[in-house]
Amino acid sequence: MPESITLLNLLDDAAILSLEHQLHLQELVGDHSWNVDMHRQRFDFIGPRATTCTGFQLLGSAAPGPRSWLWAWANPSGFPESLVAASATLRDFGERHGIAELASAEVPFDVLPGSPTEPATVVGLLMDAAKAVTGRWTSYNGDAGGGTRAAFLIEHPDFRLPPPNPPRTVRVITQALTETWVTDHRRALHSYGLRRQLNPVFSPDFARLTLSGPGFEAVVDFDRYDRVANIDASMSQH
Repeated sequence: MPESITLLNLLDDAAILSLEHQLHLQELVGDHSWNVDMHRQRFDFIGPRATTCTGFQLLGSAAPGPRSWLWAWANPSGFPESLVAASATLRDFGERHGIAELASAEVPFDVLPGSPTEPATVVGLLMDAAKAVTGRWTSYNGDAGGGTRAAFLIEHPDFRLPPPNPPRTVRVITQALTETWVTDHRRALHSYGLRRQLNPVFSPDFARLTLSGPGFEAVVDFDRYDRVANIDASMSQH
């Protein structure tokens, strides 16, 4: 039997690479405002480095009144189908794998991991799940007014990550494990290594994971509680 996939699995799979993309986005756009035109299908960052995204998807929105998330495919505003295609992909994935949080039109905050109360937290969780399914890794958590937050997947060539380097990689991994929802450190690190093309290899006892790429190597040790205990990253000589 193949392993079943859960929402927690998706959050583990996405956590580190998602955070790395968001940090990269922050560095690119700096202090900014943003504007989206759903009908012209245009998403702009306005500021010192103005950027018009080459593509974007509306995933959904989290509202404080009903304390629920509404997937874009189910929004009664009737957004263009091309803008909600990713949310429909999530719905279909949720139906196939029995993940109600992805398949249901509306999701109460308190059924999500950690029972979050803030719309921004809810948006962050469901954007990460969407990234693991769609392979689109840059997102935007936007203020939609009245306390509601809107979730977008956004695209632009400048959003692609630079090659990994030791200080940044250690910082990103450490920050993701302490600030995002990660339940399985081994899965999170292995998934990150695969998606970052860092050739992840476990030791026979699974107590160590080695990540390696051109000019880069990181060794991750796990403790007896299956948590990351140490990361040693360096530029390799090869």
